[in-house]
Amino acid sequence: MKNLVDCINKGLAFFTICLSTFLVFCVTWQVVSRYVLGTPSTVTDEFARYLFMWVAMIGAAYTTGQHRHLAIDLLAMKLKGVGKNIVGLVIQTLIALFASVVLVYGGSVLAISTLETGQITPALGLQMGYVYLCLPISGVLIIFYALVDSVALIQNFSGKDTTVSENY
Repeated sequence: MKNLVDCINKGLAFFTICLSTFLVFCVTWQVVSRYVLGTPSTVTDEFARYLFMWVAMIGAAYTTGQHRHLAIDLLAMKLKGVGKNIVGLVIQTLIALFASVVLVYGGSVLAISTLETGQITPALGLQMGYVYLCLPISGVLIIFYALVDSVALIQNFSGKDTTVSENY
């Protein structure tokens, strides 16, 4: 399981870095074309907006897997042992529930309905449903990480030492 998680982490890191690099290129070209050439590029402006959505959502999934997401952990910091593991398990369950309902289900409905209506982007001519696919993809990844963390917390109940529980 650790090899799968490491492989997904590396893949998401590489994918997010590539998207971010291309996003910087698009914004830089937008500035150059607007202020140096005097003719702003509408394609890079629109593309940068959609790249930002993908970077934010895929980056959120990656951050969740790295345990670097924003958290209010006052309660978890005060607890120790089984209580801390129970709180961690509840948190992971809530994360998975949110990702399932909002990101996977809601994002899938949005992407599919947008693909069915044939809505396209004004400058690029892309199907908007493909832009919205970042929602269910990130949701599935977040659920994966929540399940991995939940398994580690459950194993911690049985006395096996895991590093995941230290993050809660």
